[in-house]
Amino acid sequence: MSFFHELAHQYIDGEWRTGSGSWDIIDFNPYNGEKIAAVTVATALEVDQAYRAAERAQQEWAATNPYERRAVLERALRITGERADEIAEAIIDELGGTRLRATYEVRGASEVLREAVRQSLRPTGRLLPSVTDGRENRLYRLPVGVIGVISAFNFPFLVGMKTIAPALALGNAVVVKPHQSAPVVGGGLIAKIFEDAGLPAGLLNVLITDSAEIGDAFIEHPVPKVISFSGSDRVGRHIAGAAAGHLKRTILELSGNSALVVLEDADVDYAVRAAVFSRFLYQGQVSMAANRILVDRSVAAEFTERFTAEVAALKSGDPRDPETRIGPVFNAFQADALTALVDRAVADGATALVRGRTRGNVVEPTVLTDLPDGSPLLTQEILGPVALLMTFDGEDEAVTLVNDSPYGLSGAVHTGDAERGVRFAQRIVSGMFHVNDSTVQDDPLVAFGGEKTSGLGRLNGEAVVEAFTTQKWMSIQHGRSVFPF
Repeated sequence: MSFFHELAHQYIDGEWRTGSGSWDIIDFNPYNGEKIAAVTVATALEVDQAYRAAERAQQEWAATNPYERRAVLERALRITGERADEIAEAIIDELGGTRLRATYEVRGASEVLREAVRQSLRPTGRLLPSVTDGRENRLYRLPVGVIGVISAFNFPFLVGMKTIAPALALGNAVVVKPHQSAPVVGGGLIAKIFEDAGLPAGLLNVLITDSAEIGDAFIEHPVPKVISFSGSDRVGRHIAGAAAGHLKRTILELSGNSALVVLEDADVDYAVRAAVFSRFLYQGQVSMAANRILVDRSVAAEFTERFTAEVAALKSGDPRDPETRIGPVFNAFQADALTALVDRAVADGATALVRGRTRGNVVEPTVLTDLPDGSPLLTQEILGPVALLMTFDGEDEAVTLVNDSPYGLSGAVHTGDAERGVRFAQRIVSGMFHVNDSTVQDDPLVAFGGEKTSGLGRLNGEAVVEAFTTQKWMSIQHGRSVFPF
């Protein structure tokens, strides 16, 4: 696609530029291995230039009439809709996403933008009572200033918009460092939409680079007040530590090991469909994906038969084929790692009810059961099309199994009694949990985030106001205070 070469650049202070580094990041199509683009990396110099441009532009943007900010976001929403097919094509080519998954991401990003349009006119302050006579207390909500965003490879357009759009709506400026495997979809494509929407120069900057080149300069630079990161908990821990050393706020959307639970009174056919979607959307490369599928022993045989049949029927291969459900994982290293993971699990005693092949970067789906107690697979995140099927006896055991994880991002429970499902969900330590649905859910109005090592802070809705604004107290004494000396 021709625009890959146009957008595979640094975008700093409203200009498309070549980085000044000495090496290139190569952008590959993960399905056929074709080179999409090459991007010369940004150095610490460009990091400084981007943050300084953002700092300058943000002050005027914060003082801009909120209706003018809203107009820019409305145009960005319209442009995204007009270019929906083109964006979906880019997701297929750069990320190996199936057409269904690409459409899902574009639709989600559009909803985030639609909510950001409303957020630009949210109330900016409150009046509060005082214990002192004659005092008026005003509590203002102000933009934090500049936000640094480090995005992941798996849903870079949607996750990028989840931070960028509300941050701009609330009067901030943003500098984005997209994942190396998604420099266009997670960076250049978003910058182009806002550029064409009339966003003033400097308010959104894109740096395509790597920590091997810039170290922690992106995190430790004095300008950004908030660092928002989406990715693994291992990297998230490092970012949190580096940011804390400079007293920066962090919003961390990290790894997951979600479980989908099927109680004995569930609609088994429906639960099977939800489990297949929850595990295998985008080849399982989703932090909310159902790594573990827990089924009450009384319905386990029926569920297992239907689930394995559905999984075995999933079509794997070319993501451009609209019938394909399993496309490539994002690189050869991940494909090899997943193959080795399954081989090791079987060698350790697990049973493969479905055993997929690996063809290039396409890893066909696998279903494992009978994992031995203490298997590391039960507590780790698996970014790939590998499902772990487990049985339990009664709700108490199910709760124990779900909570036996260092992560607490998402999950789901299926039951014939919705309020029973709510009571079950209340016992789970996680940021999100869903009754009679999939584990993969996102709603622009509802706080999104995890507990335990699945992250810090929340995005979406009112949560982004907390994340990307600060509070300032101003008091006015309309009478005269009495001072003790």
